[in-house]
Amino acid sequence: MISLSFVSCQSDTNVGSVKPPFIETGIDSDTWAIVKSGEFPFGQHDHMTNIDYDFEIMITDVTNSQYANFLNEAISAGKVNIGNVEVEAGHKTELVKGVLGNYKGEPFNNFKHEEEMKSGNKLLMPLEIEGLRLVLENEKFKAIPEYANHPVTMITWYGANAYCQFYGFRLPTEKEWEKSARGVNIIDGHGLPFPWGKEIFRNNANYYSSFDLLEKISDKLGNTTPVGFYNGKTYSGYKTLESKSPYGLYDMAGNVWQWMGDDYQDQHYRYLRGGSYYTYEVDLRVWKNNSAHPTYYSPQVGFRCVKKVEKNN
Repeated sequence: MISLSFVSCQSDTNVGSVKPPFIETGIDSDTWAIVKSGEFPFGQHDHMTNIDYDFEIMITDVTNSQYANFLNEAISAGKVNIGNVEVEAGHKTELVKGVLGNYKGEPFNNFKHEEEMKSGNKLLMPLEIEGLRLVLENEKFKAIPEYANHPVTMITWYGANAYCQFYGFRLPTEKEWEKSARGVNIIDGHGLPFPWGKEIFRNNANYYSSFDLLEKISDKLGNTTPVGFYNGKTYSGYKTLESKSPYGLYDMAGNVWQWMGDDYQDQHYRYLRGGSYYTYEVDLRVWKNNSAHPTYYSPQVGFRCVKKVEKNN
């Protein structure tokens, strides 16, 4: 595990006042990629690991626009609602106004550092906090236009899980995510350390001090970039490098950490992959992970989903 550790719900960066121009990347966030069954190099030491089924995974993180649509549909369906909820994290409990959804709870094994994840209403997304890129107007959620195609953030693990389950999807496991990020090939005795290859340059991904276009415009150290931004295009004179994974996935390194679906028996924590705009480039390597309480939310955490392969593919 890397040194960065999430211990509470908070905004990591001063992102509330930043409003960049809308940038169209041409990447469709409704597109999925198929990952075929088979072995791939897993972890820093390239342990050959088999996934014995095909699956599909979103080629981008879920965007603010997609999450706003989900909230409106889920509220209409009676699956989520708006209100106050007690959020428990360790020995702390606080009352938070936000979007709530019911969670079925999990088996409790009473390990030393395990917390019981009880059934009941859980916070999916807080409403009254800096950094949220969604607004609620006339009882409908919508994305702030400039951020419509940016990854949704300020979403707890419960909020990410609820989105995926509402549409019949699920969050990826760490193994599924890493295979999707680095592919199956062994080059010079090792799997790829980054989704696009062996080295990282500033124009490959959004990470701390990568000096991307939005950092230059806003004069801030750190903000999300639109999904699929690093696709080889030039935006207002800023040249990006084509940085998709072997399966055609974007932002599998940098921009936002991504929630994983693994439920490890001896702990309540949830894992994240990919690094973010607020981490250094060494933490963008495909085997790096991090962990956080499932109630955690942040301007640097998002997610994407996986699903079974459709029969017509």
